[in-house]
Amino acid sequence: MGKKLVIGSSGQIGTELILDLINTYGINQVIATDIKATPPDVIKEVDFFPLDVLDNENLFNLVKSQNVDEIYLLAALLSATAEKKVQSAWNLNMKGLFNVLDLAKEGHIKKVFWPSSIAIFGASSPKVLTPQKTIAEPSTVYGISKLAGERWCEYYYNNYGVDVRSLRYPGLISYKSEPGGGTTDYAVDIFHQALKKGSYTSFLAEDIRLPMMYMDDAIRATKELMLASKEDLTIRSSYNVNGMNFTPNEIGLQIKKLLPDFKLNFKPDFRNEIALTWPESTDDSFAQNDWNWKPIFDLESTVSTMINKISKQFIIN
Repeated sequence: MGKKLVIGSSGQIGTELILDLINTYGINQVIATDIKATPPDVIKEVDFFPLDVLDNENLFNLVKSQNVDEIYLLAALLSATAEKKVQSAWNLNMKGLFNVLDLAKEGHIKKVFWPSSIAIFGASSPKVLTPQKTIAEPSTVYGISKLAGERWCEYYYNNYGVDVRSLRYPGLISYKSEPGGGTTDYAVDIFHQALKKGSYTSFLAEDIRLPMMYMDDAIRATKELMLASKEDLTIRSSYNVNGMNFTPNEIGLQIKKLLPDFKLNFKPDFRNEIALTWPESTDDSFAQNDWNWKPIFDLESTVSTMINKISKQFIIN
């Protein structure tokens, strides 16, 4: 069995995916890489190699020298950050994907995971239970790159037989890493600020409803998709996956149940305009039917878990 390589392992998804892969395959079968020179403490025990995914030669050499058979490509500039670095975001999000897909096309690796996003949808897409297959007219650099990436993934599967699999992640909520520059990251930062300062100022308006998912569910969805039989998969662009959906006001009220003195304020900025173009919820019936997807965490259990875990971090630190 070849090793599992995670590119972009120091990010919000990468740190937790690494730990899950270690539990599944063993620490000697997992490799972490990131453009950062050193890994976060939470994954410091795993083999780590600094890597720029745009450096095709070094990527190829690492794959061959370490006997890699699966790549999880997580390196990307997220929605809010990408709007400030347009060319850099497009270059990283697209060229990095091509570098990995070409390795698979040439037979150097057997399987690829690449995350897409609800950002592929736009103002013209249905807002409620957005279908798997519908109008997608994204208005952000991030969304445009993810939609293009989906089309290329399906192209490489149809024309070259590349076994590439993908999920359209909603906003992800985790206590193990800091927010990474996404529009949905308010749903992570709100917990840190609630416990540190007792208040939070949301950059989204109180009634902006967005799809969200607790990180444990996101990692489990990734693993289940990668372990699913190739013959059972009918989507080779990217699967819709549901977790929960809520507004800033709703998560604030849930936090207030556990922290009664918590105060939530609102000061919408440019990220509010981005969020207005995204779905309120998505239809993930293809994921349910093809590989039996079902989330575990709802808003109440997510809020309770986040406050409990972050509180313990404050005590330790």
